[in-house]
Amino acid sequence: MSYTIIGTGSALPARSVTNDELSTFLDTSDEWISSRTGIRERRVCTTESLDELGESASRRALESAGIAPEDLDLIVCSSTTADHLMPAEACAVAERLGASCPAFDVSAACSGFVFALDVADGYLSRGRAKTALVLSAEKCSRIMNWEDRTTCVLFGDAAAAVVVRAGGESPLWCRLRTIPNVAAIDVPGVAGNSPFDQSVDSAPGSYMTMRGRSVYRFAVTEVTRELRQMSEQTGVPLDQVDHFVLHQANERIVDAVVERLGVDPSRVVLNLAHTGNVSSACIPLALDGMARKGELKPGELVALVGFGAGLDVASTLVRWEAEPKATPS
Repeated sequence: MSYTIIGTGSALPARSVTNDELSTFLDTSDEWISSRTGIRERRVCTTESLDELGESASRRALESAGIAPEDLDLIVCSSTTADHLMPAEACAVAERLGASCPAFDVSAACSGFVFALDVADGYLSRGRAKTALVLSAEKCSRIMNWEDRTTCVLFGDAAAAVVVRAGGESPLWCRLRTIPNVAAIDVPGVAGNSPFDQSVDSAPGSYMTMRGRSVYRFAVTEVTRELRQMSEQTGVPLDQVDHFVLHQANERIVDAVVERLGVDPSRVVLNLAHTGNVSSACIPLALDGMARKGELKPGELVALVGFGAGLDVASTLVRWEAEPKATPS
């Protein structure tokens, strides 16, 4: 029990791409996409860099928390689509902020925010840091094959962050797991042009491939399992959890989990209709939206569950302690 979330922030690209617009160059339609996913539009970078989105989200989180960049002892960024193979996206954001604390990335795909939050918790618990910025920044549009309607219609770009401070009740639960399956969701690395590497000529492009049915089964099964075991291990009945913030991959997945668990749908966040799947940024983006609408009250329990490539699944139960801040997003 080592941290409190004291601030949130997020940033989205200006450009919105609707399902109808996608249908002008893909064999698809708004009805086909929305009925299968719940997504109607997504934000896509045009002139914005991910560094810029990450900086904007971070500054908003710092402003929300009432602290300055120089007050940070740690920056952990979750990203699989960074602007740089190196340095870490966290380093680029730290430079823009003017922060001089340790900064590094965590790569755990769509589960990355909860992984990064747990890493920050470790530093806070050991007294290695007092205040940390946990950022998720994803430019999924750069790894899409925009001729593949089964994948490109699902994803968007975004950055979102939280500021955490040592002390408090959270986390009441945290668990990270990997059920290894690389082929289920895969983006090959950069091939390069080494004259010694015989695989270079046959290396595929760095576009995402996904086995949708197996990912769906994995997500529904494992998210349901996580929440049930979270309840069993903490002694907190699911009907006493005030908010469920699940990775926003597909509305069908969320609906299936809700049906299996029998939880009140009104307590389950859904925001993917206007942003699509923004990978690890989904959970902190939802938290920031709720915080700025005044929907999170001190003392409330919030369950966060991420799942995705790896295949990874990560869950945590936090006690919300920050005062409501109904401010513009």
